[in-house]
Parts: sequence; structure tokens; C-alpha cells
Amino acid sequence: MSEVKTLTPKEAYALMQENPDAVLIDVRSSMEFLFVGHPVGAINIPWIDEPDWKIDPHFTTHVRQVLLGGVSCDQEHGCTPVLLICRSGKRSLEAGQKLVEDGIAEVYNIEHGFEGPLDEHHHRSSIAGWRFDGLPWEQC
Repeated sequence: MSEVKTLTPKEAYALMQENPDAVLIDVRSSMEFLFVGHPVGAINIPWIDEPDWKIDPHFTTHVRQVLLGGVSCDQEHGCTPVLLICRSGKRSLEAGQKLVEDGIAEVYNIEHGFEGPLDEHHHRSSIAGWRFDGLPWEQC
């Protein structure tokens, strides 16, 4: 069985540039995705979302739908990389572990997530993360 691999935001962005088949999934809530912002090209599949704030029992199914019904590996091209991002890297790691458990082979967690850890003033995006690294992002 494989395990979730970890990439920095810059490594994740480089992997996506080198492999256009890679899929970037933002596992934050739909409100975070829309109003805080998200990496350009990310697909929002919340791991936990409103109104119940419970783990989506169909999360893997939703990811497989993005991967064209789960056919994500073949002899010629290998497996489609699935990159997961959240606010700080914790939810995406949990979601990635579930995907690996459910048989998705090439799963990456983006370390520090979109906003990174809190700094000494309890602010995010000032120490690490996708936005801190100046990678492409957008918001509504």
C-alpha cells in the first residue's frame, strides 16, 4: 500500500507544471474556497463542510469522479497525481490518508496548505503556504 507524500507548495506547483494530468483538490469548506481564495485551477471537494461540519462519507467517490470514474492508472502513463491542499495542511493530510486507504495510488499533501500556520500575531499567510510563496491564486 502506498502512503501520502508531502510536497511544499512550490514543489506541488512544479509537479503540476511538469504533469498537466495532475489534479489539485482543495479540501477546505466551500466558503473558505470562495471567500479566502484558492490556487488557480483547484477543484473544491470539501473534506468537511457546512452545515453539519462532518467528514463527507462520499469524499473518495467525489475524487474518483474527477479522476474520470476512478480510472487513474495505466501501464503507459502510471497514475494520475492527486494533490490535496487545505488551510494549513492538516485536513488535506487526513483526506489523503483516506484516499490511499481507498486505493488511490499517487496522493500528495501540500505542506502548510494555502495559508500556512499562525504567526505570533495569530495571522496566516505570513510564514509559509501557497499564498506566502507567491503562487497563482484567485478568489471571488
